[in-house]
Amino acid sequence: MAPTATITTSEDLSHLASRLRLVLARLGRRLRQETSEGLSPSMLAALSTLERSPRLTPGELATIERIKPSSVTVMVGRLEDAGLVSRQQDPVDRRVTHLDLSSKGRRVLERHRSAKTAYLARRLRRVDPDDLAVLVRATQILERFFEDER
Repeated sequence: MAPTATITTSEDLSHLASRLRLVLARLGRRLRQETSEGLSPSMLAALSTLERSPRLTPGELATIERIKPSSVTVMVGRLEDAGLVSRQQDPVDRRVTHLDLSSKGRRVLERHRSAKTAYLARRLRRVDPDDLAVLVRATQILERFFEDER
């Protein structure tokens, strides 16, 4: 399929889906390499979720992140040991704990985001203006495409 080819068959669409999957996987892997600080992608995702949705229970976090409750327990323990999250008992039901992102956790997330954004900005500086315009449009399309995933 040529770069500017029109998608006319389900085979063309499948080929595009395959290429898009591969390039997004490579981009994700490359961005993960920009920073780590010993945190797994799952840990970073959990921190981001707690930033967006504070006071989640470990079970709620496991559901949102689509991981096993036992895995989230281990992960939250590591994040808590690192000072990135805190647990508070529910004042009404003391069997329930709520998780919050600590100020250190916020700083770590910001460093990760800044490093990844800086990497992309460096790469984008080498792209010619016409291709940048295409990337702007593609980004708008992808943002709409994934809106229903939230």
